[in-house]
Amino acid sequence: MSNPIYRYTRGAVVALFPLVLLACTESSSVSVGEDSLAASQAVTVRTTTVEGEQGEQWLYFAGVARARERANLSFQVGGIIATRSAQIGQLVKANEVLATLYNPQLGPAQQGAQARLLQLQADVDQSERDLTRLTQLSERGLLADQALEQQRSMIAGQRAAIDSASAALDQSRQLNQESVLRAPFAGRVESVLLEAGEYAQPGQAVLQLTGSGETEVEVSVPPHLLIALEVGQSIPVRHSLRAREITGVITQAGEASSGAKALYPLVVRLADPSVRGGEALEVGIRRAAENSLSVPLNAVMRSAAGLTVFRIEGGRARRVSVQIDQVFGQQAVLKGDALRLGDEIVYAGLSRLADGDIVEVLP
Repeated sequence: MSNPIYRYTRGAVVALFPLVLLACTESSSVSVGEDSLAASQAVTVRTTTVEGEQGEQWLYFAGVARARERANLSFQVGGIIATRSAQIGQLVKANEVLATLYNPQLGPAQQGAQARLLQLQADVDQSERDLTRLTQLSERGLLADQALEQQRSMIAGQRAAIDSASAALDQSRQLNQESVLRAPFAGRVESVLLEAGEYAQPGQAVLQLTGSGETEVEVSVPPHLLIALEVGQSIPVRHSLRAREITGVITQAGEASSGAKALYPLVVRLADPSVRGGEALEVGIRRAAENSLSVPLNAVMRSAAGLTVFRIEGGRARRVSVQIDQVFGQQAVLKGDALRLGDEIVYAGLSRLADGDIVEVLP
């Protein structure tokens, strides 16, 4: 006869074995579920490393070549354009007539000024002859000295009127000369702004003329780069389309900037005669860079705490505050020691990322 206690113990073990197996299965399922949930919550991002900058750098600023001699030609008087002989692209000589103006007031005004001058000259001649006769009468004692003084005073006034009339005639002649538009230098007609028959306001540009000599390029650069530059210094200039480098000489450097502009003008004369106006160029300026760190601009975001980046630490994204010293192209040069060389930072996927999030780095 079997022992009842043994039968009871064996029955309990058999009854508990399924429960233990079920508990182990549930525990394993919970662990796998947590890992799957963490993987599903990971934010996919792309990362790069913090780079170091040191030594010299060449910065290039884009500009367009233009003629050193250039002018917007206009009339100083208003009127209808009577003739225009200049055409776009035409080569012209210095002092060549390019256009004429019709103003109905200029001709009569000059004629009136000339007639006024002739009348005053005739009056002075008559007054001087009268003064001669009065002087003879005064010498004979037949005329008081007061009459002679009055005659001399009248002649002095008439001579002053002659000077005024002569100045008015010169002014009228100059205004008539302004009705003829001449080339101030030899060059090429770049643009025609008004046609024959149109009304030209005083000072309104009619033609654009460019010289056929040397060319130059003007670029806008930050003020701190102008410190090491001076007039007469040679700097390299790259031709954007021909993929070659030419030599340029600084002729002008801005010392101030008005308004909201933070860039200063820099004018460079080009030594290559083959460069024509309108060609795209890049002016190179050498910058001595200090040892510093740089990150892509895409990696920097603005938050409530200021400018920040996300650094990858142990599979999680950590927000780090940074300070930008300068921006060159698509790179932001940092100041301070918030980051270290080689740190892994996020540059894509920032909009879905928060501090402490688990990340999955895409290749």
